[in-house]
Amino acid sequence: MHDVRAVHWDDVRNVLVLLDQTKLPAHEDYRACADVDAVVDSVRRLVVRGAPALGAVGAYGVAVAMNQASREGWDDARLQADILRIREARPTAVNLAWGVDRVRPLTSGGVAAVLSEAHAIVREDQAANRELSRIGADWILARVERRPVRVLTHCNTGDLATTGWGTAFGVIRELHERGEVEMVYADETRPLLQGARLTAWECKRQGIPCLVQADGAAASTILRGLVDVAIVGADRIARNGDTANKIGSVGVALACDAAGIPFVVAAPSSTVDMSTPDGSYIEIELRDGSEVTTYAGVSVAPIGSEGLNPAFDVTPARYISAVVSERAAVEPDGVTSVGALVGE
Repeated sequence: MHDVRAVHWDDVRNVLVLLDQTKLPAHEDYRACADVDAVVDSVRRLVVRGAPALGAVGAYGVAVAMNQASREGWDDARLQADILRIREARPTAVNLAWGVDRVRPLTSGGVAAVLSEAHAIVREDQAANRELSRIGADWILARVERRPVRVLTHCNTGDLATTGWGTAFGVIRELHERGEVEMVYADETRPLLQGARLTAWECKRQGIPCLVQADGAAASTILRGLVDVAIVGADRIARNGDTANKIGSVGVALACDAAGIPFVVAAPSSTVDMSTPDGSYIEIELRDGSEVTTYAGVSVAPIGSEGLNPAFDVTPARYISAVVSERAAVEPDGVTSVGALVGE
């Protein structure tokens, strides 16, 4: 079965095209983004999400802004302001800003130069995902005795979160291709159910055995001895090895620590932010509380109740067994080890 493309550039229509992940698994619809408002809205509403995918969106978004500037006669100040809107659409995931920053110096060379670099980001991401999946699978199989392995994952980190293949889910795919996966426990990932809607969908497409469980069941599943390793992605990795990922990840890490099983973080080197000293410096995005108090537009809490809705949490490096990038698998012990993830 062909891989899904969450992000791609349509050369015929000259627009950014995104798979609308808010409508999965019921509908596989695509959204064409021809202006900055559409790009920013898609990022904020999670039409597109996942750190590597957002990196590509940031780069392609600059091309969208340049095309709109040409159509509407913007001056450079307006163009730069709208590029900044894209860059800051979601604050926690470093890849969005990274993608914008990588192509912005090329704007003087025209849209073609920006698109060429954006396409390079996609190629590099896909290659990085394949390599980090190989490295991550090797690391896990060298340390987990039971065969085949039982894996727990949180949120979604496959094709839908990247430009192809996946990060944490890419490691699961690599293990599955080696015949080494017995079961995947996919946390539902409240409040927007990326695990139930998206990871389970990708498991089904790939023929990987999967059980969807409530987030609140994860610790019990781990402590009952039903899981051999947990694998999650990351939206930002600090210089000391602390990682930000979807809310609920730190609870999985704590349960793995208590059970004595590995907790693995898999992400491309572009997710490492050496300018962020540790997790306390990572801005945690707060989303609309109504995502918690309602479901599909129907209230699940008393009318007037307010919801607390942090999109991410930070897992301290001491609870992480390994961080895997396309360059290395390291067991976090500070700046030296994390530097290896980016080739330093």
